[in-house]
Amino acid sequence: MIVIGAAILGVLIGALTARRRGGRLADILQYAAGYGIAFTLLGLFATIVIERLAA
Repeated sequence: MIVIGAAILGVLIGALTARRRGGRLADILQYAAGYGIAFTLLGLFATIVIERLAA
C-alpha cells in the first residue's frame, strides 16, 4: 500500500514540478515518470524496513 501511494505521489509531484517550470507535454510526462519511479523505490524500501522491524 505504501508503494502505490508513493508512486501516485511521485507522479503528481513530478508533473506539477515540470508544469511550474514551463515544460511541454513531453517534459511533464518525463518528470512524472522519473519522480514516480524514484518515489516507488523509496516506498518499496520503506515497506521492506517496516516489515523487517515488525517481524
